[in-house]
Amino acid sequence: MGLTGIQIFKLLPKTNCKECGVPTCLAFAMNLAAGKAELSACPYVSDEAKAMLSEASAPPIRPVAIGAGKDAFKTGGELVMFRHEKTFFNPTGLALKISDSDSAEEVDRKLKCFVDHQYERVGLLLKGDLFALKAESGNADTYAALVKKVRGATDAGLILWSDNPDMIKAGLAERDDSKVLIYGVTKDNLDAMGGLAKEHGASLGVIGNGLDEIKELSEAAEKAGIKDVVFDSGARTAGDQLRDQTAIRRLALTAKDRTFGFPTIAPVCDMADTPMKEAVLAAAGIAKYAGIIILSDFQGQYLFPLLLERLNIYTDPQRPMKTDEGFYSMNDATADSPVVVTSNFSLTYFIVSGEIENSRIPCWLYVKDTDGLSVLTAWAAGKFVGDSIGESMKKQGCNDKIANKKIVIPGLAAIISGDLEEELGDEWEVMVGPREASFIPAYLKQHFA
Repeated sequence: MGLTGIQIFKLLPKTNCKECGVPTCLAFAMNLAAGKAELSACPYVSDEAKAMLSEASAPPIRPVAIGAGKDAFKTGGELVMFRHEKTFFNPTGLALKISDSDSAEEVDRKLKCFVDHQYERVGLLLKGDLFALKAESGNADTYAALVKKVRGATDAGLILWSDNPDMIKAGLAERDDSKVLIYGVTKDNLDAMGGLAKEHGASLGVIGNGLDEIKELSEAAEKAGIKDVVFDSGARTAGDQLRDQTAIRRLALTAKDRTFGFPTIAPVCDMADTPMKEAVLAAAGIAKYAGIIILSDFQGQYLFPLLLERLNIYTDPQRPMKTDEGFYSMNDATADSPVVVTSNFSLTYFIVSGEIENSRIPCWLYVKDTDGLSVLTAWAAGKFVGDSIGESMKKQGCNDKIANKKIVIPGLAAIISGDLEEELGDEWEVMVGPREASFIPAYLKQHFA
């Protein structure tokens, strides 16, 4: 059982330094006891106290890593039921299923799909995370060959999927040193699978028949010394999946039942007979707590909406997404091209840059650092005003970079034109652009074509 807030407070340095983000050590201790903070946020806690507080400070849902290096995937580690309470940390992993009974052509196609279906949005690369390699041929050599082929083609994390320990053993022999997830562990094969997991430093994906059996498997894995576990409750319908995913999260966070404190996996590829149904189930799983979702295929029309949903849910609501300040060349801008100004809220940047590209007019897009606020919000907060825009542009070398000396500001921020012109100097002409980004192409063509 975890320590109370007062018990934790007695072990803290009591400096009230505020460096952890809260006013007092007592408040930090209360957050730590409630699972709303991490011990690492305190820079002055002693090593002795760290050892004593390790259980109390551990996330209520244990983080589990799959893979290694830049492509390593991490799930779990969540602290809250709802994102607005704090934030969600580790986005749901999307895994592509490949069977060892698939033809060589089909395996090659899926490997290509995994690489090709990657999308850049708001400065981030959206893509799948894992391969789920399922042993269905019944031949250990065939399965080992599949693992070897996929491992040689990608650095993405691997899920080895079978309830047969011999198949898993064959697959493990062909993996590299990265950590894998052994999926297909039941009460009947736990001992053999657990031995393989301990030998190879792998995580266990246990499949139960309901939450009671999941609890038993969790306790058995703990007794066997296996710390990294992922749960599959056995749910194979939309309603059962939603119920079990929610119940596991609530038991871990609200009831503080450590036996349920692990991430979950949902094989929606086994729960639907069409890509559309899979996508619907996957969307529900992303919204409601699935740590990993296995899809039978990566098709752009279904994958891209799921990636966007995941991005929206796992973006920290307290930290706006923003773009770096500076000049961006659009349509091969030259020194004779005009300057268009906007804020560094990522969505604003990508909308404005997209409209400029559509115009085919060479322009410089100057992005002003507004701490991730949109134009109007940043103006109201005093972060998108004429003098500061002009000063930052000069620091970025606008007078040496731009010979045209024409600058277009958003129509909603027309009020800043006088201050901006005064800051930049008389040689600059400040032009008030359209109020809506959709009118940017017509405006640029009218004035600069």
